Amino acid sequence: MPAVNQAPNFPTTWSTSQRPRPTPAESPRFEQTIMELQPAPLSAMQMIAEEPVRIVAGRKAVCDGGNGPLGHPKIFINLDKPGPKACGGLRYEQEHHH
Repeated sequence: MPAVNQAPNFPTTWSTSQRPRPTPAESPRFEQTIMELQPAPLSAMQMIAEEPVRIVAGRKAVCDGGNGPLGHPKIFINLDKPGPKACGGLRYEQEHHH
């Protein structure tokens, strides 16, 4: 398994298979010494965590990936068990009706 680079918005690696962030003068192509001035894009995990959970009235959610033809084939997600269920980066949860 190839090593993955460290996410730019995490101060350290969170997995043993990751390479640490390059230090200045390690790569002649990117010579940036003041990292605080550079934009820090969000990691995928943080972007998914910030995505709101979609509340569904029924027992199943239908996801087609959105964006019309750029999505994925339609799938049905069973919501009988408590807690949110994921489809890629989207999360669905059944509306509580006690």
